Amino acid sequence: MLHPDYQLRVQRIQAVLQQADIDALVIASNVNLLYIFGHIFSGLAFIPREGNAQFFIRRPQTLVQGEGVHGVRKIEQISEYVDTEKISSIALELDEQTYSDVQRQARLFPNASLHNATSILREVRRVKTPLEIEQIRQGAEQHVRAYSFIKGLYRSGMTDRDLQIEIERRMRQEGSVGLFRCFGTAMEIYMGSLLAGDNAAAPSPYDFALGGAGTTALPLGSNGTLLEQGMAVMIDMAGNYGVYYSDLTRTYSIGTLPDEAYRLHELSCRLHRDIMQQAHPGTLCADLYNECLAIVEAEGAKPYFMGTELQAQFVGHGLGLQINELPVLTGRSKDVLEEGMVIAFEPKFVLPKIGAVGIENTYLITASGAENLTPAPEEIIDLTK
Repeated sequence: MLHPDYQLRVQRIQAVLQQADIDALVIASNVNLLYIFGHIFSGLAFIPREGNAQFFIRRPQTLVQGEGVHGVRKIEQISEYVDTEKISSIALELDEQTYSDVQRQARLFPNASLHNATSILREVRRVKTPLEIEQIRQGAEQHVRAYSFIKGLYRSGMTDRDLQIEIERRMRQEGSVGLFRCFGTAMEIYMGSLLAGDNAAAPSPYDFALGGAGTTALPLGSNGTLLEQGMAVMIDMAGNYGVYYSDLTRTYSIGTLPDEAYRLHELSCRLHRDIMQQAHPGTLCADLYNECLAIVEAEGAKPYFMGTELQAQFVGHGLGLQINELPVLTGRSKDVLEEGMVIAFEPKFVLPKIGAVGIENTYLITASGAENLTPAPEEIIDLTK
């Protein structure tokens, strides 16, 4: 029998299936099996629009326990437990799987029209369940604790990559899984991003808030820049202390920065106070983005907002089992905040010859507003003191 929280997740999926008049949904991707079953396995999860979910596990067979959990050699054995010929419409994960996997699964339901389960699951996963919120909250606490060690890891003569390696090592020691799970086949990253000096302005092919030159193998983030006096160092390392993510960015410096860097950093902190104060259930994500942009423009900071050479057109995003979930805080968004959503808010600025400044926090949308899950010192911390 599924844990009650996983049963709630099944029920939420079934509500969408009933509304869309789809007979059933099949899950095969790691991230969504983790969401619906609590474990990753090779096989399928079958969720009918009514009734109990069933799980068909090829390996590991040690997970074959309980009602509705079946051990199989191949996915075609689903027909021994489900009358697949009576299914007239089926949702498969069209955006998470290869073409050949989708075709193989489609053949299991010869009389069914095909629908996209990926969009359904991303919509359902936007609003977290009580267990998910508990796990995110616990992970965020560990994330904040890990950041308290960063200042002590810096040594004179380090490059950005040297410092990032030391941070990653310490984060693993503090319990980080070390996995950065993203939605989208073209999204890749290390355990996070560390941007120093002008490398913060380097554009990247990836759809993250800021880029960085990185390497040929992974053109993103740290690139071997020597950490020198007057340089800002932005550290955006993932908080994956369990199966769920939190997002946390803080800015550090090598010595003292120009006044403009401190001004824009304080503007980022002010945006957190002002914009997140408006983040209540029912608020349009586009309104939050547009209000943020209006404040930035009024402060004459738009040329530096979310990059310089390439400026990101969003200022926040949902997160959970993946770092880039719904909703997205952008001017084009039609998303509306709901109680139980978890979002990262990251207004950042990039100054030529200095680097990136600003902060990012993870917020839980509650009935009374946004709760900061990653409270940590927000000022620019001088690594040399």
